[in-house]
Amino acid sequence: MALVALGVTGGIGAYKAVETVRELQKRDHEVVAIMTRSARKFVGEVTFEAITRHRVITDQYARGANADIEHISIASSAALLLVAPATANIIGKFATGIADDFLTSLYLATRAPVLMAPAMNTNMLEHDAVRRNMATLAARGVRFVEPGAGYLACGWIGKGRLAEPETIAEAADRLLRQTGSLLGRLVLVTAGPTYEDIDEVRFIGNRSSGRMGYAIAAEAARRGARVVLISGPSRLDPPAGTEVVRVRSATQMRDAVHRVAGDADIVVMAAAVADYTPADGAQPGKIEKGQDVAPLELRLVRTPDILAELGERRDGGARPLLIGFAAQSGDPVARGRDKLRRKAVDMIVANDISRPDAGFDVETNAATLITASGDESFPLGQKTELASMILDRAEHLLQAPTP
Repeated sequence: MALVALGVTGGIGAYKAVETVRELQKRDHEVVAIMTRSARKFVGEVTFEAITRHRVITDQYARGANADIEHISIASSAALLLVAPATANIIGKFATGIADDFLTSLYLATRAPVLMAPAMNTNMLEHDAVRRNMATLAARGVRFVEPGAGYLACGWIGKGRLAEPETIAEAADRLLRQTGSLLGRLVLVTAGPTYEDIDEVRFIGNRSSGRMGYAIAAEAARRGARVVLISGPSRLDPPAGTEVVRVRSATQMRDAVHRVAGDADIVVMAAAVADYTPADGAQPGKIEKGQDVAPLELRLVRTPDILAELGERRDGGARPLLIGFAAQSGDPVARGRDKLRRKAVDMIVANDISRPDAGFDVETNAATLITASGDESFPLGQKTELASMILDRAEHLLQAPTP
């Protein structure tokens, strides 16, 4: 059993925090609730007192012996600080170090892991200021539970609703019970396609669903790693306990990868990054066809080779461990061996995308894991099983002496 300090802030999702307490209790954790002034406009503290069997903390300056240092006491005893819902306001305060109430003071005082479940309007979630604040917190080790999409309290339909209580509790429980062979490691995984915009309507893309990368991210999280998942457009729900960075184009993915890779122990480039992008970038508006029947000429240029850049930047060093994919038609092994050498990486996962039961947008895959010491075949099976095999081999390479 662990003590969870649950911060509840002012949003309609506050009602879900009550059920989150129940889910945490089902997992044998004790919960003490800290409510901001705005949160009390949505849910009464009596509700949390009844369900947690603890006094709800609402005032940084409550009267009584040692009340003024209560946040230090909880900071020392709590095994996890969980904020659900986490508004744009509290994310901004945490990021900038503002301590103007009990919850923000507790964040600065605690050395426990911090998990935040954002909930806000779609435009607020996508605003550059909010994204930067979340990136700042993620760089400090704060974990996030990805918000869901659907009907929002403001009447919009989009991303921003608080994740379900079971999902939040599962992510919290995973942080509290951190064990595994990758505990203390940072694993960076890319997944999904990239979209290279032609205009505001059309784009160049591919059939990648992101399933392979998401499976690897989920398996790395199960093994105790801190996982940063950089995902191109995908309809998949991100694995619990991972930090998700959403990108669209190859250039955006490259920038996101380079921001994280320097601190990573393992980089798995499972994304199907577009090889070409329009030379002149996306055209404004929509390119109209009009009455002209002449063919449309589109000049393409190569996108950056992110994996090769990582290999070059590593300059023969042992870290991060680099894993790439060779999705080929026909025999992918020969191309995979060439890619291993040319890009100076540690492992290539080669698979034949011409098979209908393997490759893009299916649950199964068959692959060969190629390293300098030899090849290992994975017969047709679930991508989750292949993910486990890839990380088994990655762990072996991590433990191997540096040449």
